[in-house]
Amino acid sequence: MGGIARDGTSGVATTVVRRHERGSSEEKPVEATVLVIAWSSDEPARVGEVAVLPASGAPLILGRGPGATRERRVAFFRQRPGTLTERPPLEASAISRRQLRFYPDHDGPRVERIGQCDLELNGARCDAATLRPGDVLALSGELVLYCARRPALIPPSRLFTSKQWGAFGEPDSLGIIGESPALWRLREMLQFAAMAEGHTLLLGQSGTGKELAARAIHQLSSRTGKFVSRNAATLPPGLIDAELFGNAKNYPNPGMAERPGLVGEASGGTLFLDEIGELTLELQAHLLRVLDAGEYQRLGDVLARRSTFCLVAATNRDPKLLKHDVLARFVGRVELPRLVDRREDAPLLARHLLLRAAERSPDLAGHFIGRTDSGYAYPRLDARLVVHLLQRSYTANVRELDALLWRSMAVSAGDHLELPPDCLEVRESRPPDAPPSAPPDATLPTPARAEATPEAIRSALARHEGRVADAARELGLSSRYALYRLVKKHGIDIDERP
Repeated sequence: MGGIARDGTSGVATTVVRRHERGSSEEKPVEATVLVIAWSSDEPARVGEVAVLPASGAPLILGRGPGATRERRVAFFRQRPGTLTERPPLEASAISRRQLRFYPDHDGPRVERIGQCDLELNGARCDAATLRPGDVLALSGELVLYCARRPALIPPSRLFTSKQWGAFGEPDSLGIIGESPALWRLREMLQFAAMAEGHTLLLGQSGTGKELAARAIHQLSSRTGKFVSRNAATLPPGLIDAELFGNAKNYPNPGMAERPGLVGEASGGTLFLDEIGELTLELQAHLLRVLDAGEYQRLGDVLARRSTFCLVAATNRDPKLLKHDVLARFVGRVELPRLVDRREDAPLLARHLLLRAAERSPDLAGHFIGRTDSGYAYPRLDARLVVHLLQRSYTANVRELDALLWRSMAVSAGDHLELPPDCLEVRESRPPDAPPSAPPDATLPTPARAEATPEAIRSALARHEGRVADAARELGLSSRYALYRLVKKHGIDIDERP
């Protein structure tokens, strides 16, 4: 395995990798605070790389170049399932060799500016602050870092092999983009659903890529038939049997052509029905027989037919709203992560969307694409736009991100995409903490924060519909596990509503 941290770099990476190499990969992954490179003026190909910050020990220095021999430095890695591949020191010319100092702490690292570049936390100038998941650090238009809480080592993949991964930051063999742990979990779940060969229900908000996921399941399966796609909301209530199962020749009127229907057309392959939750319970019942044994009957036919298809259905509704016996036919369920649950992937998605836009409309988008000396194509983004992409409260996910980039192209006068005027601040900038007064080589304690009350916990859980990670982030907790401890302490039921 490559990428074991050298002396002088973050010890978290070393500990986790060595533990994995000793055969302890079945242990619960160690959660750590990481900094993800979201944008780099001088090194755009490094977007997506992470630095793992320890929870204890001596301070670490982030800056240009390798630094002093005995100095403990922040090191960046390409983090993929079971591997941490160490990357060279930063080369950004305007960043000082000793630019930021990080003081490890279990409640979140504390950062102090010691170099020449101005430091911004969530868009506000500061000289020191305690970092929390979701925070964005920017250095004078040179570097943007996203703070996240995630496993220090992504668990090795059991099913999705490295041959399918693709290059770092690029679309994988399925066309899926992202290096966050949430995306690697999704890839594993899609592979499992494909190998299980049963009907699968995809759950997720609009714009999370449900059709792409359905195509991935089809591609990963052993099925050799067609991939047939239809939006269930467009099936006419009075003609649903004809649309699903087809009709015999000359039925219902003479001269009517024979039609195989969606089920017949997908035999040996995959039928994708998007927005299945838009079908009434009565219309959903038309699927029961064919989902059980693959048997169906074309309108006008005397004999039953059989289709060896796999149904992949999708909905952005609560699955409990589906007809209960239809829901029971889906042996596999895959929930697609929202963009707000993998914000660190937004810059990689923006690159892909802009490259696609430049290919389709070179006159409109081509001049926003730059190339490094090695030929790497990258989007020319203003640092303020990147900060916005990392903090935006997405509701339509990747679809919303794509629309925002097109609005930016429409208003940007130069060759860099700027933040559109209609994009207001996502949230008020969190006031930075007071600068540290401890000696440079001492571990700086972080002031204790008031514990969230049971009422505040219940309200946060209710606002986020029981999503613990989101509620923990709102409450300013270091991770969802911190919220679980408080929930247990106060005897709160996760499903409680105030």
